[in-house]
Amino acid sequence: MTVEFIGFIGNHNASETIARQGPIIDREFIRASAAIHEQSGFDRVLLAFHSATPDSLFVGQYVASVTRRLKLMLAHRPGFTAPTLAARQLATLDHLTDGRVAVHVITGGNDRELEQDGDWLTKDERYARTREYLDIVRREWTSETPFDYAGTYYRVKGGFSDVKPEGPEGVPVYFGGSSPAAIEVAGEHADVYALWGETYEQVAETVSTVRAAAAKHGRNPRFSLSLRPILAETEDAAWDKAARILERARALRAAGGGQRLVNTLNPAAPQNEGSRRLLAAAAKGSRLDKRLWTEIAALTGANGNSTSLVGTPDQVAEAMLDYYRLGISTFLIRGFDPLNDALRYGRDLIPRVRALVADEAVRSHAAE
Repeated sequence: MTVEFIGFIGNHNASETIARQGPIIDREFIRASAAIHEQSGFDRVLLAFHSATPDSLFVGQYVASVTRRLKLMLAHRPGFTAPTLAARQLATLDHLTDGRVAVHVITGGNDRELEQDGDWLTKDERYARTREYLDIVRREWTSETPFDYAGTYYRVKGGFSDVKPEGPEGVPVYFGGSSPAAIEVAGEHADVYALWGETYEQVAETVSTVRAAAAKHGRNPRFSLSLRPILAETEDAAWDKAARILERARALRAAGGGQRLVNTLNPAAPQNEGSRRLLAAAAKGSRLDKRLWTEIAALTGANGNSTSLVGTPDQVAEAMLDYYRLGISTFLIRGFDPLNDALRYGRDLIPRVRALVADEAVRSHAAE
């Protein structure tokens, strides 16, 4: 099982510790970030989706135009574009980028955020709609003849697309969502199921649950884990660095500069199961397993990718190998200092993890 690395390109330079300055779409930053990720050995980059932010499809087009081999993972929320059109948009961009497109399906677990876009369905209804949406998207990508579809949320008569994905494997579908309703849809449609940075026990449990859901459809998805690695030359220096990150995040939040980066819509009781799982882990302690750090998750209401592995590059790589042994083959990693951390990951972390995974494959083959 090979290992894949996904980075993150924001629309501007900002994080839990860096207040945004300048335009909401900073082309110089996007171009620099794209170049760094391509040069640093990342396989893909995530372009995020939120109800108030720039559109990931168009930002992804720009990233593709300034890179040659870096692949894209476009976050996409079902329900706001007709699934037939979305399928053609993604397939078209896949051709124009020589097969570099993947889609990250995020149904959305926060009612108030969805209401900003005029969506008033319940969470379970949204996942039911997502299932139909992906049914149709896949039919558009694969059907050689016109098809009809009659569901609760969508009806299509004579659906067909002249443009199919560039490669024989199609556009990979990454999928996020931890509720029971999400797991059922993931089992049917996810090529890669994405988790946030949970404990070993939580990850093993989720991998088992998703595999069982997928087995009912004769499918065997891969798994992705999102983390915020914090690296330093010694372990003590890495934990000191984590403490400074937490201090800056608290200060930025107190000054009102991090309002877009925290769960302000429902910080005390997030609706999405993924955030609840991270907060449940954080409630057990700030340092878990070998080097999982949860304090930023606790500070922000676990609003997204907010847990870290802390240590030297060798130590963090070894912890990532532990997750690999649990079934994780994709790591989505981003730092609190976006450009500098991406450079360091490419220099110090990604090569170490790839080497450990290669050694693991040799040992497994020798044992057979």
